[in-house]
Amino acid sequence: MVAKTMTQGKSCQECDHENQCQEVYRRLGKTRNPSVVFKVVTALLLPLVVFIAALAAFEGILAGAINTKGLRTALSFLLALSATAIYILIIKVINRRFSKNK
Repeated sequence: MVAKTMTQGKSCQECDHENQCQEVYRRLGKTRNPSVVFKVVTALLLPLVVFIAALAAFEGILAGAINTKGLRTALSFLLALSATAIYILIIKVINRRFSKNK
């Protein structure tokens, strides 16, 4: 027999897995582990923000120095990529130091 699964718009009372879901959410609510939000933002969101900001900054800085738009864009891209790589390396070093202290 195939178990019915809950579809959108139906309440938990109509679901065959009602007790299992409630148990999972109860256990997640009582967890004492530290939040991973800071780590997720540092690992996923900030490198993207650093890249975009560096790209805009280098594009602006190089606008007066390089007249060829294609060359300016390529150079800005490479510099922004380098800045992002440096950011990632710094974060890795910081994480290693903090994990050694624990």
